[in-house]
Amino acid sequence: MQTVVSVTLVACYVVVLTFVAVRARAAREYADFSLARRSLPLALVFGSLCATYVGPGFSIGFVGKGFESGFLFFGIGLAYSLQNVLVGVLVAPRLRALNDCHTLGDAIGQKYDRRCHVLAGVISVGLCTGYAAVMAKAGGVVFKDVFGLPIWSGVVLIVGITTLYTTSGGLRASVVTDAFQFTAFAILLPVVLLLALGFHLQGGIAGFAERASAATQSGLASKTPFQIIGLLTAFLLGETLIPPYANRALASRTTQVSRYGFVLGGVFSVVWFAVMISLGVAARGIVPVGTDEDHVLLNMVRAIMPAGGYMLLMVVSISVIMSSLDSLLNAGAVVFTQDIVRPVWKVANGKALDVGRTATVVIALAAAAAAAVVPTIIDGLLVCYTIWAPAILPALVLGLWLKKPRPLAGILSMVVGALVAGLSQLAVGGPTKVPAILPALGAAILAYVVGHLLSREKGA
Repeated sequence: MQTVVSVTLVACYVVVLTFVAVRARAAREYADFSLARRSLPLALVFGSLCATYVGPGFSIGFVGKGFESGFLFFGIGLAYSLQNVLVGVLVAPRLRALNDCHTLGDAIGQKYDRRCHVLAGVISVGLCTGYAAVMAKAGGVVFKDVFGLPIWSGVVLIVGITTLYTTSGGLRASVVTDAFQFTAFAILLPVVLLLALGFHLQGGIAGFAERASAATQSGLASKTPFQIIGLLTAFLLGETLIPPYANRALASRTTQVSRYGFVLGGVFSVVWFAVMISLGVAARGIVPVGTDEDHVLLNMVRAIMPAGGYMLLMVVSISVIMSSLDSLLNAGAVVFTQDIVRPVWKVANGKALDVGRTATVVIALAAAAAAAVVPTIIDGLLVCYTIWAPAILPALVLGLWLKKPRPLAGILSMVVGALVAGLSQLAVGGPTKVPAILPALGAAILAYVVGHLLSREKGA
């Protein structure tokens, strides 16, 4: 009977989501598919931005981290909140002000040259696929917990449903469905915290504070100073203007909308992190010690809520995952079309729309396959953060702020940043346990400086 209720709830949710996506209208032109004609109001930019970044990492993953290490990851998460505010104040308006710009690759191409444009596109598509693989793995975990399905079956289901409406509607369908999903989980997950604190908290507030203190001290003791610095750096820079966020900045109606969307998103993330970490701490008195961090939230809800409530939260968990996955698939498809195909072959808008839809499906298939090698949700995200920040951010940020950025500097920074990030994932560690993002970021900045100086000497 419980399985029947689960299937019915999921089916109803998919029907409602499909209706919302259809109401958003299918994209008939490439301008609709890629940037929704740059017409998104503040409410949609804010809602879809929050829905995209919350995802399974900042919900399921953060609850697990709260369970294991108390409020340690709340402090680390604040670096991400700060990043959103800084992007809103310093970068997003400058990005939105660029003409004929669909992606970060376009921005880099305008500031450097076509080689940098294509290279940025290749890196961006690869990272979108990696991030999407993490979301797909999270979907598989949820379906396994609820239905007992193999993880690969859950991956196929979550990727298939999301690809269906993303391929048809493009960015507008992604943004509208994200806003719908954001409303659902922004209400229901805090309700779970209230239930846990009000009816299932052993020892009351004093017991909660004691568990929070013990878990936080244990979390701090398990990390070296270098590791904490690395985590702060990863959360500060690792998701800075990844393609889905850049799409929101570029698709905003005005530079003001772009600015306030990111600033408000950063403020909301502080509240969200506090709720998720508190859920994890509360779970220490409900969920058995040793529970895998990716299963803490669902096991906790199963323990404290009736069957109907558990099924409802399962639907919310699916919406959290889909809201991030659809943004990544759309962003990856737009990047592939705009940054890899169009700079090399002159493709008309009608053909570009077909290329974008095909790329959506291909990226979805690649992400589903890559989900098999994803570790935990947070660890999977940290791998992506470690590559994205060194490979793209120095070239992007310096290109936006320097009067005459040099193409050689951009190329060297992106290549060296990506290579060192990839290699140092395996090579770093030892007694100091230096996080991979630190040497990779340092190498990328050094390579940029070297390229800039060499170009100046040659008069380029």
